[in-house]
Amino acid sequence: MPRIHALAAASQKRIKFMNIRVITFDLDNTLWDVEPAILRAEQAQRSWLLQHRPGCIEQYDHDALWEFKKRVWKQYPELAHHVSQMRIRMLFELQKAAGFSTQDSEAGAREAFAAFLQERHKVELYAEALDVLQQLSRRYRLGALTNGNADIYKTDAAEYFDFAFLAEEVGASKPAPDMFHAALAKTGVAPQQMVHVGDNPDHDILGAQQVGLRTVWVNLGGSPWEPAQYQADAEITALRDLPATIASLG
Repeated sequence: MPRIHALAAASQKRIKFMNIRVITFDLDNTLWDVEPAILRAEQAQRSWLLQHRPGCIEQYDHDALWEFKKRVWKQYPELAHHVSQMRIRMLFELQKAAGFSTQDSEAGAREAFAAFLQERHKVELYAEALDVLQQLSRRYRLGALTNGNADIYKTDAAEYFDFAFLAEEVGASKPAPDMFHAALAKTGVAPQQMVHVGDNPDHDILGAQQVGLRTVWVNLGGSPWEPAQYQADAEITALRDLPATIASLG
């Protein structure tokens, strides 16, 4: 009997070790610092408007523009999880408010957004990110789950990802379960066979845990963990530690 129990325990340990099959990643502030890209994108958008739609943005300082955006958000709550469509709508409303025709405002909104998005995708991955993704992709399927509008396939990390979901595609932002369910349906694995990696305690950690996924909190700034109600399964303060951390989870 002792030998049987020992063999059973060893078998369970091997099953646990092989259990994780899929890793999903948040993108902004998990694989790269999003702020530089957003600042460049906002400037590109502003430059387009100044050149092609004079009079629609000059009168707004930062605070006034923020208030304008909030009014648009309140007016179109159905776009809350569609960040691209919400930005396009805001750009449309800016131009209409300045007296441009509906047709010109619609065309201008699309073109100004295109200028924004081009810079939005020029992200600089954290120094260790590509090496880590390369290591992990040899053993696991990798997916991207983002509330933003970054397309992982337009970045230097594209080749390592098998799938990606955006909140605006599934109609709900993390911590809602929709993107996590989409990843499970895409891969066909059980929740305990998937690990979600992200920087936001609520959106990434709580959201994933409520669906049954295991979680790794990316805490590159060494911040204290604030939520008292739950904990991530693991925490890393450097991306280079992620492969070993994933392996330790099973």
